[in-house]
Amino acid sequence: MKALLVESFQSVPKITQVTDPIAPEDGVVLKVKATGLCRSDWHGWMGHDSDIKLPHVPGHEFAGEIVEVGKEVKNWKIGERVTVPFVCACGICPTCQSGNQQICDNQFQPGFTHWGSFAEYVAVYRADTNLVALPDSVSFESAASLGCRFATSFRAIVAQGQVKGGEWVAIHGCGGVGLSAIMIASALGAKVIAVDISEVKLNLAQVAGASILLNGKLGDIASQIQELTKGGVHVSVDALGSRITCANSILSLRKRGKHIQVGLMAGTEENPPIPMHLVIAKELEILGSHGMQAYAYDDLMRMILQGKLNPEKLIGKRISLDDAVDELPRMDEFRDSGMSMINRF
Repeated sequence: MKALLVESFQSVPKITQVTDPIAPEDGVVLKVKATGLCRSDWHGWMGHDSDIKLPHVPGHEFAGEIVEVGKEVKNWKIGERVTVPFVCACGICPTCQSGNQQICDNQFQPGFTHWGSFAEYVAVYRADTNLVALPDSVSFESAASLGCRFATSFRAIVAQGQVKGGEWVAIHGCGGVGLSAIMIASALGAKVIAVDISEVKLNLAQVAGASILLNGKLGDIASQIQELTKGGVHVSVDALGSRITCANSILSLRKRGKHIQVGLMAGTEENPPIPMHLVIAKELEILGSHGMQAYAYDDLMRMILQGKLNPEKLIGKRISLDDAVDELPRMDEFRDSGMSMINRF
């Protein structure tokens, strides 16, 4: 099959032919119909993820059609349209049994621990635990856009933040994760403040549902938010993953507010200073969001089918697998607006 192959970290990947995957006994093989190009893929290409063994095929947010089924799979058949969470669970460890498959003790992640979806086909293990059925009205591109950024943001806003109508929410960083979080929080009736250093991305944030736009280059962002909200936001999300956005997010909170870290902290940014005196004095909560369980997709799909969420609006451009050779190494330049979606192989 045709695939994008990374042979060494931080070197230009190549398009080549590799061996087709075989369905695991408990899994399936999907024909990839769409797969998102995500900054997490860039982190992997940089060598920030110790799970990646070279040579490697990236790609972790995808949707497709089942073309092969393992003999132990009970609930799926060839021809069905599906997607998967980017964290795939074992379903049997204590963490999974507690309902938290998104942080499974024995997780596998296509595109990180295993070869991923920047290819014509991809294997998915433990299909009965991890596959998510796609309604006919949800396109492959919409489904692929859910896999990492949108689903992680959905869990951040709904499960971790428990955002309610009328609350103030700040989103720091308006890339794919940030725009997803803005759309979700707005759909729940929150008053959303979007922060970015790009006016183009702030305009997209307004389209996604943000009611206040702040340029991070202009002044003290945390102080501006504290003043605008008369005491701070209820929930603040670092959707980028930097020392500055993490600190601004925490400093933006009102008493008993919640900071949610979604943007990955890696390299020189991985251990940011935290204003712990405020965490204590204001009784703040510091939370993470790392993907979403397959069973939790029902609530997300329901909001999509009801027209409350439209993830396809967040796709900035559609590219080919060949285009990804140039696009992947440049993900940290933040040139693009919205998500990049590979839909031609």
